[in-house]
Amino acid sequence: MNLVLEPLSYGFFLRALAASALVSLVTAVVGTYVVLRGIAFLGDAISHAAFPGVVVAYLFGFPFYLGAAVAAVGTALAIGYVSKRGGLRQDTAIGVLFAGAFALGVFLFSTIKGYVADLFSFLFGQVLAISPADLVGLVVLGVAVIAVVAALWKELLYATFDPLGAAASGIAVERLEYLFLGLVALTIVVSLQAVGIILVVAMLITPAATAQLVTARFTRLMLGAAVIGVVTAVAGLYISYWLDVASGATIVLAQTATFALVLGYERLAHALRPSPVAPGADA
Repeated sequence: MNLVLEPLSYGFFLRALAASALVSLVTAVVGTYVVLRGIAFLGDAISHAAFPGVVVAYLFGFPFYLGAAVAAVGTALAIGYVSKRGGLRQDTAIGVLFAGAFALGVFLFSTIKGYVADLFSFLFGQVLAISPADLVGLVVLGVAVIAVVAALWKELLYATFDPLGAAASGIAVERLEYLFLGLVALTIVVSLQAVGIILVVAMLITPAATAQLVTARFTRLMLGAAVIGVVTAVAGLYISYWLDVASGATIVLAQTATFALVLGYERLAHALRPSPVAPGADA
């Protein structure tokens, strides 16, 4: 019991728990739409595209989250514009813009002399180092994302499953698509300090993908993703504390292990399930 209660006596761990739970909830809500749309690569691209914004924020001394948000949202909207107006497939637009934006970040990073711990924390995540001000910023961004999704729940759902039908019914699907790209970008910004630029796509995709293995109903899928995300984030955080290892990587490994266990259970259950007997087979 002491192993569970001891970390709770530290303020940094309590802040990390709150941040991890919030990040898991936001990524589950938006990640469910991402998984159903089959655009997991988009999350990886936008997370890397946030890097130049973080570096610029460091160079000019303004908040990291502001720089990351501007870069991530700008790249997300640019991907939407190029894919729709430029006549390119979305994955092609993603590849071009994500590579260019990340290269810009690396270029700017190379101009900084010496070791920059703050920037490395955004690459690999350091939720245990989150400050009260960072936590307030996470809450503001997280609540904003969830509030927008709640307000446009039906429209987003309709456009996800039947974009042509949604457009025919009068929904501004193109504007909704740009808004969704912006929401994905803000969700990634919310997750940066928890798991870092390199691992953020896993937190966006893995819980929703795990829930999809056991249910096809949208509401249950999103709820399942949220539960899986929060539980694995808390478990990963505790494990990282006990073993004194990287928190972001441990959270992602916990989520990946859960996915593997659920997948294995589903495959075993399917294999043991009796095959239906065709009518007249006993004759």
